[in-house]
Amino acid sequence: MVLPADLRAAEAQALAALVQALGARAGGRWTVELRFEGLRLLPVALRLLNALNRVEPRATLVFTDAGAAALARRDAPDQADRLTSLSDRQRLQRRAAETGDAAADDGVLVLAAPSQAEYSEVEEICQAHRGAVVLLNGRLEDAAIGIGSVARERRRGFLATWESAYALIPRGASALRRSFPDSWELYRQDPDGFRLASRFETKPDPEEIDQALAAEGQGLDVAAGLGALDRFIEGLRN
Repeated sequence: MVLPADLRAAEAQALAALVQALGARAGGRWTVELRFEGLRLLPVALRLLNALNRVEPRATLVFTDAGAAALARRDAPDQADRLTSLSDRQRLQRRAAETGDAAADDGVLVLAAPSQAEYSEVEEICQAHRGAVVLLNGRLEDAAIGIGSVARERRRGFLATWESAYALIPRGASALRRSFPDSWELYRQDPDGFRLASRFETKPDPEEIDQALAAEGQGLDVAAGLGALDRFIEGLRN
């Protein structure tokens, strides 16, 4: 596969990779990342839910708060019964545990952009849910607590249970992509666009990315390369 030309192409890639991931492991925890400036996540999340429900009819989109869920219901009234908030989902799970309603724990949950502030709620929901969970542009790991015993415990525990289904991450003069089940791919800007620079079995850290780009970057026209990146990101916003 290659880098998508625009946002809709990126969404199509993400959906195809996610469907493969869900089929590969029932009850898995998967991430989908579209990390570029200016992205309006709500329409992306609603389109993903609509497409996902064609193959996973019990998929539910979960927002961080009731206000975001209400806004989504306003924009997509036909999907209202599949739109909820973290707190409402917690209440549903607790009632299900009391009544023994196992069906409430089935289906795919798509969590829309939870942050480190919602870490405890997300962990509780995931622990109680028997079906698959998808983290869409989540940021459960806060750089502010990147060191210390709490961060280490989280990385070894709950955070370690997630696997990337799809990622598209522009970074400086490059772009990182992963589409399940393929490896991570690093693309470098050339004056006429992007080309594959390196592959990684696991998500590379910034140092690995810099080393790979340095090995590939001899003779790159930086100004032209940045122009290619601007055009790429602009296409993803529209």
